[in-house]
Amino acid sequence: MSDSNGRNAMSVFKSLLTGALPALALALAVGTHGAHAQEFPDRTLTMVVPFAAGGSTDVVARIVAQKMSDDLGQQVIVQNVAGAGGNLGASNVARADPDGYTILMGTVATHALNPLILKTKPYDPETDFAPISLLVLVPNVLVVNPELPAKTVAELIALLKADPEKYAYASSGNGTPLHLSGELFKKMAGVSMQHIPYKGSGPALNDVIGNQVPIMFDNLPSSSGHIKAGTLRALGVTTAERAASFPDVPTIAETVPGYETYTWNALFAPAGTPEPIIARLNGAAKKAMADPAVVARMKDFSATIVASTPDALKAHVKAEIVKWTPVVKDANVTLD
Repeated sequence: MSDSNGRNAMSVFKSLLTGALPALALALAVGTHGAHAQEFPDRTLTMVVPFAAGGSTDVVARIVAQKMSDDLGQQVIVQNVAGAGGNLGASNVARADPDGYTILMGTVATHALNPLILKTKPYDPETDFAPISLLVLVPNVLVVNPELPAKTVAELIALLKADPEKYAYASSGNGTPLHLSGELFKKMAGVSMQHIPYKGSGPALNDVIGNQVPIMFDNLPSSSGHIKAGTLRALGVTTAERAASFPDVPTIAETVPGYETYTWNALFAPAGTPEPIIARLNGAAKKAMADPAVVARMKDFSATIVASTPDALKAHVKAEIVKWTPVVKDANVTLD
């Protein structure tokens, strides 16, 4: 073979090799992800709840984790990683291996409010997570002490406008969804109330029942027993539609058009988790939420089942951030 022919053959070989390597790498990557998805899961999964045990997020997580375990064929254990208003647990998941074995039960706090409120951002709620599914919406409720001379939202607004400096409302703490539900109400209803933050809903409820503070925004599930017992009066739920568990309680939006807040629970994985694994987790979550026992528990819990696609959850997070940004700014809420 002449030198010229040898050089031409070598050039062709290099061209073929150069074109083949990227294709081979892509095929290997796709094959690896596909193999992982087919094998997934082959060991225990951890569902991180970024709040203490016993709260509404924890309750939803334990119900869902049990049913997802049945479908996945592997145990899904719930791990409570409380601290920093949910940021500690969420940060742990954001930094976890993107293999589907560590997932987060996120909320409006972890994925909308905290990133807006905190001076130091421990993670980006949109880019550091892979959405799996928006599971449920849980109503909040505006409650008052029965001695307060207001039996409707309209009567409360009139009362607050008549004496803007007199009344205060309680919440479970600064920067919480319940605090900002109150701030949104003030803004949209054009009223003034002093905010009294507590360390949790329990102490706040006790003082509202004892009439130390007459008004509160709370999660409907935690107030429902007191509403039924008559120790609290429910003026309105914060969702766009009335709660099935309290059909006689109107929505705040029936008096203040456009008002809507709620607590929500959604599953997230670390960013970079392969799409086939996300799809597998989404399918297990949807199947869990369709289980008749889960449907009954969620109804008792006053929760509305959504069981969304990953893309729908991604859009939901973006919309929540847009909604809450001006509320946080107007309330001048910041936390270190």
